[in-house]
Amino acid sequence: MKKKIYLIAITMLLTVAGFNSNAATLDDKVNGGVNKEAIANMTEEQKEARIEEIKLRVAEIKEMDKSQMTKQERKDVKNELKSLKSEAQAMGGGGIYLSVGAIIIIILVLILIL
Repeated sequence: MKKKIYLIAITMLLTVAGFNSNAATLDDKVNGGVNKEAIANMTEEQKEARIEEIKLRVAEIKEMDKSQMTKQERKDVKNELKSLKSEAQAMGGGGIYLSVGAIIIIILVLILIL
């Protein structure tokens, strides 16, 4: 009985460690040129309109003929795409990311409990 409780305690600690070690840490105010306060103050209609603008710009960039661009122009387009992606992610909300180790530990805990 003591061994089972000991195993459950260890798996719980490992689960907590697994979640904490893979947590994404982002700057609260500005991330890649995205002002989170401005996004938080937007209405849903404004957010949807901005997301549509981002989609249109990404479609324009995909249709560009990049073979005629200089190295600096391609770099600028790449940086613009990165900033658009980070802005779209900031508007869309977050998510939960689990590592493979955390999933395995969760499965082990469920097996021990059931």
